[in-house]
This record gives sequence, C-alpha cells and structure tokens, in this order.
Amino acid sequence: MAEPAPRRGNLPAETTSFVGRRHELAEARRKLTAARLVSLVGPGGVGKTRLAIRAAADLAPGFAAGAWLVELADVRDPELVDTTVMAALDLRDQAAAEPAALLRSYLRDKDLLLVLDNCERLLDATARLIDDVLRAAPGVRVIATSREPLSVAGEHVLPVPPLDLPAPEAQSLAETGQNDAVRLFVERAAAASGGFRLTDANRTAVVDVCRRLDGLPLAIELAAVRTRVMSPDQIRDRLSDRFHLLTGGNRAALPRHQTLRTALEWSHDLLTPAERTLLMRLCVFAGRFVLDDVEAVCCSDDLPAARALDLLSSLLDKSLLHKEDAAGVVCYRLHETMREFARLKLGESGDAEVVESRCADHYLFRCLRFAVTGRRRLVESLAWLDLEIDNIRDVLRTCIRRGDHPRAAAMATALIWFWITRATAEGVRWLDELLAGPVADAWTYFARGFLGVLQNDPAAAARALDRGVTVARTAGQADALSQTLAMASIAATMSGDRTSARRFLDEARAIAGGLDDLGATLMTHQAQALNGLVNGDLDAAASAASEGVRLSREAGDLYSLGMMLMNQGYAALRSGGFADAGECLAEGLRIARQIDDRVAQCYLVGALGCCAAAGRKPRLAAELLGAMENMRAEIGADVHPGMAPALAEASRSATAALGPAAFDPVYETGRRLSRDAAVRLALGEITAPESGDTGVLSQRETDVARLVTDGLSNKEIGARLFISERTVESHIRNVLTKLGLTTRTQVATWMMTARNR
Repeated sequence: MAEPAPRRGNLPAETTSFVGRRHELAEARRKLTAARLVSLVGPGGVGKTRLAIRAAADLAPGFAAGAWLVELADVRDPELVDTTVMAALDLRDQAAAEPAALLRSYLRDKDLLLVLDNCERLLDATARLIDDVLRAAPGVRVIATSREPLSVAGEHVLPVPPLDLPAPEAQSLAETGQNDAVRLFVERAAAASGGFRLTDANRTAVVDVCRRLDGLPLAIELAAVRTRVMSPDQIRDRLSDRFHLLTGGNRAALPRHQTLRTALEWSHDLLTPAERTLLMRLCVFAGRFVLDDVEAVCCSDDLPAARALDLLSSLLDKSLLHKEDAAGVVCYRLHETMREFARLKLGESGDAEVVESRCADHYLFRCLRFAVTGRRRLVESLAWLDLEIDNIRDVLRTCIRRGDHPRAAAMATALIWFWITRATAEGVRWLDELLAGPVADAWTYFARGFLGVLQNDPAAAARALDRGVTVARTAGQADALSQTLAMASIAATMSGDRTSARRFLDEARAIAGGLDDLGATLMTHQAQALNGLVNGDLDAAASAASEGVRLSREAGDLYSLGMMLMNQGYAALRSGGFADAGECLAEGLRIARQIDDRVAQCYLVGALGCCAAAGRKPRLAAELLGAMENMRAEIGADVHPGMAPALAEASRSATAALGPAAFDPVYETGRRLSRDAAVRLALGEITAPESGDTGVLSQRETDVARLVTDGLSNKEIGARLFISERTVESHIRNVLTKLGLTTRTQVATWMMTARNR
C-alpha cells in the first residue's frame, strides 16, 4: 500500500474561488520579507481568514517545512492555545514537558510559516506564544488574523478593509464587472443558482447590493446565494427596507459591524422557523459536529430529529454553515461570526440553558460510553474524540464555571485513554484543577496517577494514588482499589522504593484475585512486568507480560495488548531471545501506529534498533537508534528505564561494528527520518540502503536524487537527464515520499550516507 507523502503543511483546499485582494496579497508578501510577524486586522466578515490562507499558500513553497494553519476560533481556554498549535502541527502532548517547551524545541530549526487564525478571543495567550516562538525559532514566520493587533514586538499590522465598492454612477458593464465586490457577488450567485451573470438589466441592483453591504465579503456571499430564489432587485429592495428600519433613513450613521449584523438579520429572517431554530441551537457546538450530535442536542418535540439532515442541507445551501471532511467523516462547522450571531439569538429565545444542558448531557454520555467501550473499540473511539475534542473541552469548562464539578470530573476521568495517547499534559491540567475541588471519586485520582507515571513524575503520581487508595477503601470500590494499588506499585518502583512496590502489588493481586475484572487483572500484570524490567527480574516480567498479552488479545484491548507486547519484547531482548523479541516488538509497533501512540512508537522503534544490533545489522541499528532519538526529542519523552541498558548496549555494538566514523552519519540519517518513515523502516516495509544502494528508489529517482545532492536545480537536473522540469518535480516528490523526508537537504544527506556505506 502506498504511504502518504510527508506533510509539508495543512492548509485547506479552497472550495470557492478567491476574488480580488491583489493589493493586500502583495503587501502581505512584501511585509513578510522584512518582518517575521504580519497581523491581518479587520472586522468580522471582512475576509481575513481567506486572505491569510491564500497568502500562506502563495508563500508556502518558500518554506522547507511548509505552511501550517492553526484555527483558534474553536478555542475558549487560553491554557489550550499551545496545545492547539501542537495539534495543528501534528505533534503530541504525551510527555512531562509543557507544550510551550515542546513547541520551542520542535520549531527551533524549522523553516516554517505559521498561520494563527481568529486570535482576538485569546489575545494575551496568543501574543505570548508568538513571542516565544519567534525568539526560539529564527526560521519561523507568522501570519495572524485578528480583529485587533496583538501588540507583539516586531509585529507589522496589515489592515484588511472591505472590498472596494463599485462606483455608484453609470459605468460600462465590463468596468462594473471588474470591481472585486461585484465579481464576488456574481461568482457566488453563479455558483448558487447555476446560471447567474451580470447584465445591463441587473447591473444597477447588484451595484446597490454591494454598496449597501459596504463591500463586506461575508455579507455579499449571504446575499448572493439568495439569487436562487430572488432577483437582485428583490434582494436590494429587501435589504433597503431592513436598513431603513434600522437607521431611520440615515444610512451614513451605520457602522460596518452593524452592516454585517443587519445582513445576518436579513438572511436569518428569510429562513423558515425550523431553520432559524436549528441555526441558533448550533451555536452550542464550539467546534466541528456531526449529524448525530445535532439530533441529540438540537432536536426536540418542536424540531424532530428526522428533519435534522434536511435542515442542515438547507443551511449549507444558504452558506450559513460549512461542511468539512475529517478523516472520511462528514462534519459541520459554523463560521465564527455566524456562531456569535446565533449565540445572541439563542440568548434572546430563552432556550439557552436547556440547549446547553442537553449538550453537556450528550457529551457526558458519549464520554462515559467511551470509558466503558474504549478498550475494545479504541481506534474508532479515538477518531471520534479527535473530531469532537473542542466541544468536549468547552463542555468541561462550562461545567467547571457553573460549579458542576461531578459532571466535569466524570468527563475528564472518562477521557483517560485520550489523555494517555493524545494529550497527557492537558489531562494533567484538567485533573489537577478538578482534584483541587469537591471531587471524591477514586477513579479520578487513579487517572491522575496514571498520567503522572507516563510523565515520569512518580512523586506527583504517588500523591494522587495515595489519596485514591484512601477514597477507594472508604467507598468499598474494590476494582478501583486494586488498579490504584498496582499503579502505586509502578510509581514506587520508579522512585526506587522496592519495599513499597512489592507491598502495593501484593495487595493489588490479592484483591484482583477475588474479582472478575479484566482491568484489575491486566493492571497487576502490567505492574509486575514493568517492575520486573526495572529491577532486572526478567523471568517475572516475561511471565506477567505473556499472560497480559493473552488476556488483552482475547478481550480486544488494543492499548493493553500493545503495552504487554512491548514488555514481553523488552524481556526477551534483554534475555537474549532476539527473534522472539523482534516479533513481539513489531506487533506492538503496528498497534502503536494503529492507535497513533507516539510515545510507544518511539520506544518500539528504538527496541527494534536493539534487535537489529543483536542480529548483526549495525547499519539498520544505527539508523533506528537515530530515528528513536529524533522521535524522543519531538515528543519530549525520557528514555524508558527498562530499556536504557539495551539501548546503551546496541549503540556500543553498532559503533564497534561500523566504527565511529561510519556510525555517526548513519545515525544522523536516522535522525532525519520522519516518524512514519522510521516506523516503516523498523517494520521492514522499506529497506535501509546498504553499500551505496538506494533501496526503495527507482533508477530514475536515484539519478535525480544524486543530482539534487550535487546541488543542481530542477531545471539543471532536467537538462542533464533530458526530461522536463515538471517531471523532475514529480520524481523529487516520489523520493521524499519513499524516504519519508521533507527537504532537498535531507535527500542530499541520505544519499551521501548511502554512498559511504
């Protein structure tokens, strides 16, 4: 199966034409040559986001690491700005380091364009992050969009005005059609109605509509889509009536934000009652949402769920809602300006509390179901959480703000598998905040302790677990008590307290033996395996891991199976059973890739490097050890204590076999591999080059890569090989894809390493 090309950005594809803004685009490009931060500033609905994305797309080829969009409109909590940027860059918060530190480390040597959209709600937090990044990463430049400047040192502000208005006096049809506001209206109307064009008959009405709407793109688009059922004259007349009612005829007194509000009101008034009801209720979703969410949260006796899809389709047709594709799932999103308008309408309706309560109930139910079924359906459950996490965060914050700590604690605790595999530091922040309040559930303390262990912070883990043991005993929660004691045993081992570790584990096993509870049983096996690896009791580690593999495989528990396979592989590796170790570790790595657990992928790539060293494949070992170091730095993880001896021995063995002069460049080649390429190399899905062989590359791709290494441009390569420049570009894309690299410099390094082998 073909692997995806390395990502050099995440800019969305434009679904509609981009109209005008030649001056602003040129100015943005000019400013970014002199400044590292350009803020596009203007009112809502003026088109800042589209302008930023188009400017970034134009500039992206000049950045080796591409252009990346960070959407902040869905973020309400300043503490989550760093986390949101990490997620946009496809990084993971799975380590003890704070997201800000991980961002600095990751971006330090990157040549990259960052686009931060809708900063106005989080000005202070966004300004701090941008200042932090610009100081730490000299190759990073930033485009920000906001309704006001960020006031960061070195910021260059580019005001984004409305589109130029067409002249009110008579012009030729061709001259009128060249105006950007008119072009936008005509293009959106043509897309909506299928056959609209500017004519002498409708020219005056179109000009009047664009002028009445002050050239605001969002307002013009909302009006243009109405040409499906109304003529431009009818649209103009209805808008005129609306403005006349608002201003009493003094049109000049109307500020632009009121123009947009009036246009939204006009578009809203043209909706059916059911469409209005749904639109205002959709504002409770902070981020993306799917049809099931709408049916559960927005539908009731006055709005049957059976009508939800048709009503959503109608709102889409009227450009009041956007549709997106998230990993093959159809989802929806409100434009931030539309969400603000809908929120006002919901407040005026008196239904806000009821709808918000239904929203909280819906996400609490889904999170609790995730906690129960997540072990057996982890892949699809994590995919749902990746899509819905902004809504869940908003519900969590709302519950805490309202003092509904039991509901918030239940949700945060239920998300344990998400915190473990996606957002460990964020989970710690939520749980610490909740545990400082009136929470008395043992599972919440267990979750906090689990995350502390993952962050290699045994002291914090022990504090939470000690309290959890007390609460579980008092409440008579035997299953929670057993798992908390087992986790406390791991934390004690990490702290070097073997006596307490044995005592905790003995009690945990005794309790689990009287329960028919898979979670409790697996946790005791996990504790025994990890403790055995750290203490050198490899027989105990292997026995516990083997039984854990059997039980988790039977139960379909992917996370536990992956962890047990890793433990079993480590034990076999350190006992000299390299073939068995390789099989366990490779299966564990395939699972880690499936659930996208970056920390596990890092450890397993390194462990398979140890297997390669033991199997007398020193070049592969060196490359995998280098890849592990790169992955470890990217996620901010520490070396697993049970793995450290094997890693040290593998490094010594590979260095001795190759010699330091040969080991170092191969190791550096591994460090330059992308995560996906490193995993594929570890699993044998691609082959490391040996003795000058370029492995997975075709002969023509090898020829192109060698000329890249010689410093030739695409044009020069084409002339040398008698192929077109476009064909050269295609071959280079294939080379980058197959090798899991992102830049020509990396290709050159990879090829030079191959030549020296």
